[in-house]
Amino acid sequence: MALNKKIALPMVILVLAVVVASWLYRSGKMSKVSGWFKSDGTAKQELSAKPVYTCPMHPFIIKDKPGVCPICGMELIKKLNDAQTAAPQTPEQKQQAAMLGHVALSPTQRVMANVATAEARQEDLNREINAVGIVQYDQSRQAKVTAWIAGRIDKLHVSAVGDYVGRNRPVAEVYSPDLLASQQEYLLAIKSREQLKDSPIPSIAQNGEGLVQSAKQRLMLFGVKESQIAQLEKAGKPNIRLPIYTPLSGVVIEKMVQQGQYVNTGDVLFNIADLSRVWVEIEVYENEFPNIRIGQRVEIQSQSFPGKPFSGRIAFIYPFLDPKTRTVKARVEMANPGLKLKPDMFVRASVKVALGKTIVVPVTAVMDTGKRQVAWVETSPGMFEPRDVQLGQRTDDRVQVLSGLKPGDKVAVSGAYLIDSESQLKGGGGHENMPGMKMDGQKPAPAAPAPAKKDTLKMDDMKM
Repeated sequence: MALNKKIALPMVILVLAVVVASWLYRSGKMSKVSGWFKSDGTAKQELSAKPVYTCPMHPFIIKDKPGVCPICGMELIKKLNDAQTAAPQTPEQKQQAAMLGHVALSPTQRVMANVATAEARQEDLNREINAVGIVQYDQSRQAKVTAWIAGRIDKLHVSAVGDYVGRNRPVAEVYSPDLLASQQEYLLAIKSREQLKDSPIPSIAQNGEGLVQSAKQRLMLFGVKESQIAQLEKAGKPNIRLPIYTPLSGVVIEKMVQQGQYVNTGDVLFNIADLSRVWVEIEVYENEFPNIRIGQRVEIQSQSFPGKPFSGRIAFIYPFLDPKTRTVKARVEMANPGLKLKPDMFVRASVKVALGKTIVVPVTAVMDTGKRQVAWVETSPGMFEPRDVQLGQRTDDRVQVLSGLKPGDKVAVSGAYLIDSESQLKGGGGHENMPGMKMDGQKPAPAAPAPAKKDTLKMDDMKM
């Protein structure tokens, strides 16, 4: 009996297997099952070619029919397999592939991430360049008072540095034996001219006039003015002391002689500067000086006079750069009413540069990765896409966009780094991988699923 049971049980199992196989064959289901074991894998490819749908925001959600994401409520898109990715894509497939680089945020996620947007606008952009400067003498309004003849300073009309002197007032009087002899020679030449002018011989009369002109020229070479020569001719006797005048009106900034001192021809007696106008040399950094132009208006502020700005215009830009400070100097010429601006005084300068109409966005709207600049644009409510932008000039809180954006585009001005991080987690088109991160050809890990609602999210929807 035991032997019969051992034989009967396998026979029953064999009969049942034959019956099941016969039923599957007749119903047509055997070919589908056996297809998994074919060496060419055609059946497996047919099943894998069946379209599946996923969420761009939560790629671990996989469904076999269109719908919405049970987590964020976003519309599902078709998921492309490797064969479809390698094959030429239709415009619809390209759009779907591009959507994978987008990031979708629900209203709750936007609030938690503090994401705010602003429109890119086309408006007039003015840049303000701030610089420091030093007040200098106007070199075209400086002069030196020198001795035109050797002699002794008998009298000084300027006692100290800082005194104001005028062109019509003498600054000193000098006694010189050579000057005294030249004056006497001139007076004798005048007398000779009077005696020889009535001579019947023309050459003798002309010689008298030549002697006078020669003596007069000698006096003028000693620094005697024509008005002083006229007084000398009128008085008929030489002046013991010769007054010395300054070539311009201004302030004495240096005094090199004392009364009673002997000087030689060419010795400097005083340095004079006209401070009614001054120069301000401002230093502009090398990345900003291309915006500086001759004729631009400059506003000057001094700590000595807070709230009272001075204004001038750029008259010259120096053609060289300081290798130590990496700055270029620009000369500002300006009036100095009341002589308030003193030479060697430190001041602050401000130059406003008009850049014209251009597209501008807040500075916080652009992320600089080191290789490129990226802005996250809201293409539809809650949907953000990365765009490469080219930047121009930058102000305090705004930046000029040369390409990549158009007026009216909404860009993320806060929370952009969180959006970019979310894009990196789901393998989207954010900025480059961080330095030192080795991906080894693998896709980034999917983002961790958010807490799901029990009545909408099912475990069967997730592909783990």
